Amino acid sequence: MLIKSFTLGHVQTNCYIVTDENTLECAVIDPGAESNTILRYLEDNKLKCRAILLTHGHFDHTGAVEEVMEQTGATVYMNRKDVRKNLAELGFRYNPPKGTVFVVEGDTIKVASLVFEVIETPGHSEGGLTFRCGEALFTGDTLFRDSCGRTDLPGCSADEIMKSLKKLYDLPGDYEVYPGHMESTSLERERRYNYFLQSAKDN
Repeated sequence: MLIKSFTLGHVQTNCYIVTDENTLECAVIDPGAESNTILRYLEDNKLKCRAILLTHGHFDHTGAVEEVMEQTGATVYMNRKDVRKNLAELGFRYNPPKGTVFVVEGDTIKVASLVFEVIETPGHSEGGLTFRCGEALFTGDTLFRDSCGRTDLPGCSADEIMKSLKKLYDLPGDYEVYPGHMESTSLERERRYNYFLQSAKDN
């Protein structure tokens, strides 16, 4: 499994491309902006994008979805709870393209030998997801290095994000954590040093 990280757009959102190196099939996680950068990497490395995985529906994680989907034919996966219902939710929820597959806790998404397990981690958004693949966790805006996602936006809940952090804290073993913003970390490091994760474990 090869993981390539891009930091894209004016909000500096992390986009990850996860590739099966044997088949060159891949998944793109949170294509938030700069579709040209994503598509160029796919083309230059002869990758076949099969899936677009969305950790949540905020604009800075979904801005390049349609272009990447149209150019690759990949299927979009997200949680239905982050689908936009009206214009007042613009930016905080997402109106996904036709053919999007809505996933819930325990679902799996397969891309060649890669298996992404869906973990529901609401709080930063109602439909927040974490994707577990091998020894990697793609946590979106739920868990950051030394921090967690903000809960003062529409659809956010401080109580829910603490429950989600506890769910991540309680995962057995250690994982590399690939968050929606800032640098990667490890789950064990965050268990030791992240105030929010430590606070959540006792909830």
